[in-house]
Amino acid sequence: ETGELPLRAVRPARAVVAGSGDAGHEAAAAGAVTAPLVRPVGSVALVGGGPGDAGLISVRGRRVLAEADVVVVDRLAPRALLAELGDDVVVVDVGKTSGNHPVPQDEINGILVHHALVGKRVVRLKGGDPYVFGRGGEELDACRAHGVPVEVVPGVTSAVSVPAAAGIPVTHRGLSRGFTVLTGHEDVGKVPAASDHTVVLLMGVSRLAETAAALVAQGRSPETPVAVVEDGYGPRQRTTVGTLATIAERAREAGVRPPAVTVVGDVVTLSPAWPPRTPPAPR
Repeated sequence: ETGELPLRAVRPARAVVAGSGDAGHEAAAAGAVTAPLVRPVGSVALVGGGPGDAGLISVRGRRVLAEADVVVVDRLAPRALLAELGDDVVVVDVGKTSGNHPVPQDEINGILVHHALVGKRVVRLKGGDPYVFGRGGEELDACRAHGVPVEVVPGVTSAVSVPAAAGIPVTHRGLSRGFTVLTGHEDVGKVPAASDHTVVLLMGVSRLAETAAALVAQGRSPETPVAVVEDGYGPRQRTTVGTLATIAERAREAGVRPPAVTVVGDVVTLSPAWPPRTPPAPR
């Protein structure tokens, strides 16, 4: 995932909202919603696009996307699919990067509701799954509050698929009996410190040192294996491995950058990137 859109007509969110010349669009930019009463209500589909590979969106997600009048797209969604849309489909780019959210969530909610209230079939195309740190619940609430029909199309979450792309299962008999998914943007809080429990961190590159220290403080061994998988399924996919004691420095030396998923636990030793065990010397 490069964050670049295919060569087609794509409009920034504010251009779509404020540049159309109608009061309804301008109201949506401010979080308010208006619509002509004579038009039928459209619909919104919150579609999880998976980890970025166009082949990993569901059949239902692809069908709904093909029927859309308006597509509101995230940065990590499978953007290659936009090239398949008709020229009359309005594509609104609301992509965010770490620390840079040019289109606030309230404004995104307003865009979805406005276009649906003027009779459009709207697809909110997201990376991963809408309900795994995707703000899907907030968008669903906003649509329902205005009487807009909503469908949620689940997606393959990067919390599981990106580790898998690097050869790491989040559970594995004898190594891990469960896993916790957290956002690495914030304090990790309290998570199980047992060695047979995997921790998966999304969006946590900038706080990797703090997170590793917090997990050690909660009882994890400093020698716990850790992997950071960059750009899963993308052209620059790469895995950097270490331990809770070393991973922050290794990631810094390697120049690790988002998007990336961090996996903490013994399952990391199954990755091809993990150094093979040295067999004991013969006696």
